[in-house]
Amino acid sequence: MNNGIVRPMLPSDLEAILEIESASFSSPWSLESFNTELKDNEYARYLCLELNEQVIGYMGLWFILDEGHITNIAITPNFRGQRWGEFLMRSVMEKMAEQGMERMTLEVRVSNSSAQSLYKRLGFTIAGVRKGYYADNQEDAIIMWAELRHMNENNKS
Repeated sequence: MNNGIVRPMLPSDLEAILEIESASFSSPWSLESFNTELKDNEYARYLCLELNEQVIGYMGLWFILDEGHITNIAITPNFRGQRWGEFLMRSVMEKMAEQGMERMTLEVRVSNSSAQSLYKRLGFTIAGVRKGYYADNQEDAIIMWAELRHMNENNKS
């Protein structure tokens, strides 16, 4: 993935992030939600995927002890299906492993089979279901976990 850069999200990125968010989700986060996460949540880490100086995706995580909890991830519609989501996920997983994180988790809609396939390719396994998790339609969420220890071991060699 040439020219793709994963970097910390800045307040100046929020206009592009909100566009991606509204194009991606039926209940998009608000500007206030992102501002609160960036400024007030000591556990939050938000990253942008930039291509040719354009933000094309982002990912939010909460770092809690040795675990990363993915809060959201999205790629702008024009760049979907080109493996940018996988590039973003792999980059973040490698950075987390370098920082001593041992595992990460996320929830994904039961209907989102393409995301589930991506997560499985990246080593996530299904750990359970959260019934009625999504507020917009009460859809269930699949809980998935990935161990990052193998990445830590790979980075040490």
